[in-house]
Amino acid sequence: MDTLKKLFWGDESDIDLSEAKEKNVQIGEQVYVDGVPVYQDGNGAPVEQVSPLGYHVGWYGILFLNVSQMVGTGVFSTPGSILRALDSVGLSLIYWVIGFIIAAGKSSALAVYMEYASLFPNRSGGQVTYLEQAYPRPIFLFPTAYAFFTVAFSFSSSNAVVLARYIYRAAGYEAGEWANKGLAVSAYTFLAFLCLLSTRWSIRLMNVISAVKLIILVFIAITGFAVLGGRTRVKDPNANFRDSFEGITSNGNGIVNALVNINFAYQGYANAFNVVAEIKNPFYTLKRVAPISLIIVAILYVLANVAYFSAVPAKEMRESKELAAALFFEAVFGEAGKALPALVAVSAAGNIMAVIIGSTRMIRECARQGVLPWAHVWASTRPFGTPFAPILLKWALTTIVILALPFGDAFNFLVDLRSYPDSVFLFLMVVGIYYLRYRRKKEGLPKATFEAWHSALIFSAAICLFLLIMPWYPPDDGGDVSFWYATYCVVGIGLMVACGVYYYFWIHLVPRLRGYQIRTETLVSDQDGSVTHKLLRISNAEVEKWDTTHDDAGNILVDTVGPSGLGGGNSHLLKRVKLKDTTTVYVESEKV
Repeated sequence: MDTLKKLFWGDESDIDLSEAKEKNVQIGEQVYVDGVPVYQDGNGAPVEQVSPLGYHVGWYGILFLNVSQMVGTGVFSTPGSILRALDSVGLSLIYWVIGFIIAAGKSSALAVYMEYASLFPNRSGGQVTYLEQAYPRPIFLFPTAYAFFTVAFSFSSSNAVVLARYIYRAAGYEAGEWANKGLAVSAYTFLAFLCLLSTRWSIRLMNVISAVKLIILVFIAITGFAVLGGRTRVKDPNANFRDSFEGITSNGNGIVNALVNINFAYQGYANAFNVVAEIKNPFYTLKRVAPISLIIVAILYVLANVAYFSAVPAKEMRESKELAAALFFEAVFGEAGKALPALVAVSAAGNIMAVIIGSTRMIRECARQGVLPWAHVWASTRPFGTPFAPILLKWALTTIVILALPFGDAFNFLVDLRSYPDSVFLFLMVVGIYYLRYRRKKEGLPKATFEAWHSALIFSAAICLFLLIMPWYPPDDGGDVSFWYATYCVVGIGLMVACGVYYYFWIHLVPRLRGYQIRTETLVSDQDGSVTHKLLRISNAEVEKWDTTHDDAGNILVDTVGPSGLGGGNSHLLKRVKLKDTTTVYVESEKV
């Protein structure tokens, strides 16, 4: 009973804010996590030795964070689009296995994430942090580019809309576009509000919902076996499996679109890496649990798709849009099955909560890097011990996208737009692990306690390149939008180039014209102990003095004053700390 309670209710590990403030002020000291020294580039977001968000994520939290983001709406909504792209039931089923291989292989079968987590075990944010540390030069380039995409595309509109559609389907109501929009916004608002009030209770609720969605998938799989055994109202359960590989498409774009949809269904296998700083003994726990979540989901995905095709004719599945699971329930249970799509809506709700929990940590980490304005506001955990501002941002953008864009081309385009830059970032993350190893070896730093295998790295890079190249291949039917099929690729690349241009103007050209340079200052909040960087404009006349008295992170080096009032000759590293925006103090932290 205690184990079951712990599984669903999570850890009770709140933090003492006074302890967080005291320890995080001293972040200039050598940081140890589980007895292992941590080294990171000074321009990265500063270390928080005590997480202001608490420690509510244990092995069960890791499992359910990954499972809940993977098992959202993809397995219930994408089988139809995958079949439509491939024109083959047999190949569609194989693709779900390939999706597992890609999910395991992309980003190095989780091994790259594991290596990064072993190097930076007290940093949340996942990819935000890892790209920052893999590519510290040019200074602020990657934090700037990633911050733009993280903030601008932090909406979760598609899952909210699917949730609304499944609720209406379960109620037997033919809802119009604005009815769907209204329910989607209302549901998302309620879930975001829960995450806003309490990290502990939002994770507890997500754990319960995640357990329910696993039960749903197991139920679908078992029902599929019953269908195949001829124990249901389905007359010919083997119809879709005869000549199942006939008519396979030869169109490269269709193949890639199917891979993108499969990738969407598996998205979230690394969600727990966004909350690493909120896990006690993070690397050891992640190493054990993260791969298990992917394996569990992959097995249930394949069995669920077999169940779908055993009950729903291929023609109906092609036209199912987001309602593949609803058609399955109705085919097997008739009128009684029309209420079962409500279970899928529950699954979508859990996915939304998992995304909010994970992605708000990414936004917070972008702010702590100093590249967002009012960094202390984004990083603050006041007043409820949650990332308040990032959650409000996600809610606002999600609401705007749902209400402002009509369902159809514009909506689908905006949802797809992030996918191309994502593939670019994933590729750079894989390559970055080699660059990081090289730099650490050159600087005489120890190897990571866990290193990704070369074969996994090569496979991951190949998958990313494939997903970057193949969308340019023209589809047979013109694609799923009325305009040019590769528009989202061009716009995605254009946005990345625009980020580079903005970076050049902001960090190099304007400072050169106005006679200053950008330097970093580390600030510790006296309210919750959160730690951020602030980018300062230092005039050219003061830069030489600044650089000789400060390190890259804004720590100041001074000579201590001995008992006689003379310089004692012992150089100490002092942490510059700004309190309440009025007082700046220096806290002695380390001899050098």
